Amino acid sequence: MLSYTDLKPGKIIVFDDAPFEVVATSGVVKKQRQKPHNTAKMKNMRTDATVEKTFTQADKIVEANIEARDIQFIYENRGTIVFSDPDNPKNRFELSSDIVGDTLKYIKEKDIVEAQVFDDEIIGIKIPIKVELKVVEAPPNIRGNTSAGGNKVVVTETGLSVTTPLFIEVGDTIRVNTQTGEYAERV
Repeated sequence: MLSYTDLKPGKIIVFDDAPFEVVATSGVVKKQRQKPHNTAKMKNMRTDATVEKTFTQADKIVEANIEARDIQFIYENRGTIVFSDPDNPKNRFELSSDIVGDTLKYIKEKDIVEAQVFDDEIIGIKIPIKVELKVVEAPPNIRGNTSAGGNKVVVTETGLSVTTPLFIEVGDTIRVNTQTGEYAERV
């Protein structure tokens, strides 16, 4: 059990039988003739809906038990996203695009990612902050075209479009920041 004073951004709690991640808090506030309280802005980890709730001393707050499990990406076909257990590739299962989200742009076939599990249900996927992707399409370098900052848009093996410097060519491997979707460096 957590106290209302323990609520901090990043904490994961159970609220309305669902896991919620605390995004922001007001801190403990005490005004005249009021009990001290802590207002928390929270994001539902299943639906991404955001709610705001004020907690007081009387509230019982349960910390969510989120476990991490490695899963392997197999393939994606017409909205069907298939993963498997890395130790037993025959144990395959599908995840919805709501759970996978934009992370599909950053993972390749046979990549191992971390699944967040709550009550034996996968509620989210965590990927590294930076991933390495191979460039499959790149426009040719145009000599002297640096007035626009010297950038061009390339397409990676996962279909992700990334703005890169002019020297990046087809076949190069680049490192991409998964939080911003921006080019970080050439590998």
